[in-house]
Amino acid sequence: MDKFKDFEDFTEEKKEEFYKAIGKNVARIRKKHKLSQLKLSQLMGHKSTSLLSGAEIYYNKQHFSLEHLAIIAYVLDEDINEFFI
Repeated sequence: MDKFKDFEDFTEEKKEEFYKAIGKNVARIRKKHKLSQLKLSQLMGHKSTSLLSGAEIYYNKQHFSLEHLAIIAYVLDEDINEFFI
């Protein structure tokens, strides 16, 4: 009996739930550090909040890349795993 799942069962809805959960966790951690979206964006090397504000709520399917998450974890001195819980 096969113990693995069929990747085709990882639907668009499941992918959206995944990205939304990560966005909520980024927002939670950002707020824990009492940072505005603008301040965190600046710490990430961006001049505007467009990436951060869109990815936190998965607006127009905008989401964080692993590089974004690595940078956020680094500048906030957080474990990157915190974004995935």
